[in-house]
Amino acid sequence: MKQFYTVKDVMRILQVKEAKAYKIIRKLNEELEQGGCIVVSGKVSKRYFDEKVYINEDENMEDLYKW
Repeated sequence: MKQFYTVKDVMRILQVKEAKAYKIIRKLNEELEQGGCIVVSGKVSKRYFDEKVYINEDENMEDLYKW
């Protein structure tokens, strides 16, 4: 299981365009940095992202991608 989401993951999960996904990733990474965490540009911690957008860890993420 992956530990980070990429911009494409964020785009799929939130149904937003690339620019918005990058903006969300930057904001979440800024919050993590302020808390003393090391971040990776262009990626966001899966656990932190899921917590902030209220995704239940028991949910199958693939179900969110399907239409």
